[in-house]
Amino acid sequence: MKVLISTDIEGVAGVFHPEQTRAGNGEYEAARRWMTLEANAAIEGAFAGGATDVWVNDSHGGFRNLLPDLLDPRAQVVLGKPRTLGMMAGVEYGAALVFMIGYHAKAQTRGILAHTINSFAFARVAFNGVELGEAGVYGALAVEYGARVALLSGDDVFAEETAPRFPDARFVVTKNATGYGSGVTQAPASVREALQAAARDVVRQHLEAGRAPEASGARAQPQPVECELRVQTSGLADLFCQWPTLTRVDGVTLRFSAASAEHAVRMLNCLSAMSFMLR
Repeated sequence: MKVLISTDIEGVAGVFHPEQTRAGNGEYEAARRWMTLEANAAIEGAFAGGATDVWVNDSHGGFRNLLPDLLDPRAQVVLGKPRTLGMMAGVEYGAALVFMIGYHAKAQTRGILAHTINSFAFARVAFNGVELGEAGVYGALAVEYGARVALLSGDDVFAEETAPRFPDARFVVTKNATGYGSGVTQAPASVREALQAAARDVVRQHLEAGRAPEASGARAQPQPVECELRVQTSGLADLFCQWPTLTRVDGVTLRFSAASAEHAVRMLNCLSAMSFMLR
């Protein structure tokens, strides 16, 4: 059975400040090590529960934060960009379960370092009228590929907002938010212990329940997505509406139609990349 672990950094224990998420300083070097060790705990737990293959997707920023030499050597690591499926790259190779480790709350909430995909560009993302954070957006993509989101970790705001999307999933809370850049963290070692145990348990339960040990390879029937996107400035709306398939609703709100969650994700990632010309 294959498990895909998608790893972000903002939800990792001990991470509270943007500097810890940006390359080029000592605080980032410490945070990326904590990120790597949390991923490693999930890898070790997945194998202990009976997984035969584990892939780890580096899903933060430039997608090259993990330290591969610290990871369990049995795992394979997905690094670098651009890539078609972004934070869910690897699911197309037949993952049965998906873990989302170190994730964060959606934009405009009180979660620690809360944002959705691109904090400079996007203030709100909704699929078919439902506002989503990154876990919701990429979880829809995982489901479309026949995988089940089984384990998630991040702060308490992330867990509270995301649990209704994945009612059968296990959550590990790494810290409690008191604001965008403040809160109370669990000790990194205790979080890693919890992640390892949770990963082991969800894989074991998946297998004991008699579910197919491998994803069937048959994708779910893609469903159309109407995406409403609120951006941070009218200048960004001006830029994005150069794309002929986008409709402008007001100064900062746009809409587009996509044939599937995958196509919606690919469009959002293209817009995110476009936004860099206005930074």
